Amino acid sequence: MHYTTQMDAARKGILTDEIKTVAEKEKMPVDKLMQLVSEGKVVIPKNKNHRCIEPEGVGSMLRTKINVNLGVSRDCKDYDLEMKKVLSAVDMGAEAIMDLSSHGDTEPFRKKLCEECPAMIGTVPVYDSVIHYQRDLATLTAKDFVDVVRLHAENGVDFVTLHCGITRKTIDQIKNVGRKMNIVSRGGSLVFAWMSMTGEENPFYEYYDEILDICEEYDVTISLGDACRPGCLADSTDVCQIEELVRLGELTKRAWGHNVQVMVEGPGHVPLDQVAANMKVQQTICMGAPFYVLGPLVTDIAPGYDHITSAIGGAMAAMSGAAFLCYVTPAEHLALPNLDDVKQGIIASKIAAHAADIAKGIPGARDIDDKMADARRNLDWDAQFECALDPETAKKIRDERAPEDDHADTCSMCGKFCAVRSMNKALEGEYIDIL
Repeated sequence: MHYTTQMDAARKGILTDEIKTVAEKEKMPVDKLMQLVSEGKVVIPKNKNHRCIEPEGVGSMLRTKINVNLGVSRDCKDYDLEMKKVLSAVDMGAEAIMDLSSHGDTEPFRKKLCEECPAMIGTVPVYDSVIHYQRDLATLTAKDFVDVVRLHAENGVDFVTLHCGITRKTIDQIKNVGRKMNIVSRGGSLVFAWMSMTGEENPFYEYYDEILDICEEYDVTISLGDACRPGCLADSTDVCQIEELVRLGELTKRAWGHNVQVMVEGPGHVPLDQVAANMKVQQTICMGAPFYVLGPLVTDIAPGYDHITSAIGGAMAAMSGAAFLCYVTPAEHLALPNLDDVKQGIIASKIAAHAADIAKGIPGARDIDDKMADARRNLDWDAQFECALDPETAKKIRDERAPEDDHADTCSMCGKFCAVRSMNKALEGEYIDIL
């Protein structure tokens, strides 16, 4: 039987290889997963032209996934370095890579990703439009933007962020509502600028049905971008953010009518006490479509440490219903991340995602933690490293600060005062030597 997208297949009762693979990874019955995909509560982003992908499911009832943003800019244009970051990110367990390149000939790098990278690949076509045509923003037409969406679909991109929810009405709203940070979404600001200069409606909103036809043809998942996400705590959960979210809910329903898979993007900078509420509002308005969040960042004052700010918010968000965390690095708000920044951002996001999965009771999520507890009780350092999210760093710290005496069963903090060592010996009836 013919099908167009994973959603279409699930609705027709067709078991695709991708659904089968995801069900096995998630320890979920196939019929349950198919039901969730058919309802739009789980997406399996997998472009028909991305043949080397290892499929993953995104949904609040599955393991929380993380995305890594990469790409070149005018000031940092080393594609080889970006590919090293990609490989490093995949090795560390990132399920998705977003190519946010804003300089140079972007298509070869995008094609290389889709030909060689097993993770999901995402893009933001509006970024690429100016670069692709090498023309100023105001000279581009609505057709130009739509054609770039098609180009990315043909290249093999699995999901595209489209800022469809910002409209002409938003221009007046932003001018009158008195936001501190206005619009901080790069794609949202470009669409806002184009509308302001041309006087026309948002092309991604006006020609949404044509875009849906493209996405259905290639099975590209739409990630509905939150152009009005708050860029500071003061703007969180305001009328601009919520009204756009309502529109994204309407656009979600229209996409499902075309069998097109949808994720919805969310904030942004959000005070800790508002994170859970933001997740619940999205789940209600967008009918359970997977929520993809940037952070959220729970304070505005930690440049250089925003991977930590983001991990705090990300754990709370995922525990409360977010399905997909976009990593944040120490370089956020400051610079293009280097290799070490990428690593720090991924580890922070993985910690947040894993902590949330344990809290949600995802099957098997706590197994590795229980193995770590056994390894620590046994003072088995090699087993501890095997359980660690970042074994290399854990081993390096221990090796560099080993105890002076040859106590292989202790560390240099406690030495023979080690509580675990003392308890093991006491319970075995052994003499406990301290000095």
